[in-house]
Amino acid sequence: MAENGRTSGNETLLFLTDDQLRKGIEAMFFAYRGFTADPDRILSDKGYGRAHHRAIHFINRTPGTTVNNLLSILGVTKQSLNRVLRTLIEDGLVKSEVGTRDKRERHLYLTATGSELEQELSNAQRDRMRAAFRQTGPEAVAGFRQVLEAMMDSDMRRHFARLKETGV
Repeated sequence: MAENGRTSGNETLLFLTDDQLRKGIEAMFFAYRGFTADPDRILSDKGYGRAHHRAIHFINRTPGTTVNNLLSILGVTKQSLNRVLRTLIEDGLVKSEVGTRDKRERHLYLTATGSELEQELSNAQRDRMRAAFRQTGPEAVAGFRQVLEAMMDSDMRRHFARLKETGV
């Protein structure tokens, strides 16, 4: 049974103290620092930051995505995203193509150079996650994913579900 769990009928209730929740929040902060440390070093060497990484990641996951879709996923301003995209396009990592059905749309794709950088960044994060998942086991991995999904806002959960469906 879970820590401080009480069974009521068929459901298990989990009661956490403020101190336990604080420790979970702190663990998440430190885990995020570790998760982003290697990509941050790689990006810094190239003059990029996390916003560039997020754009590269989601363009890779959904090749041909529109700028508006990327805005929705990232939750940033159009001005902020345009600054990031302009740099990535000028540096030859991303290409932007005008939509065939709607000329106002811009569809985004990684170039070969962009794909290489994305691979380098994601390999660093996959290595860290793979090691943690192996250390904790399949039940912990499943629980971790459930907790992360439960923490997502409903619109983010929809984006996440679409990414899972594409299998890209």
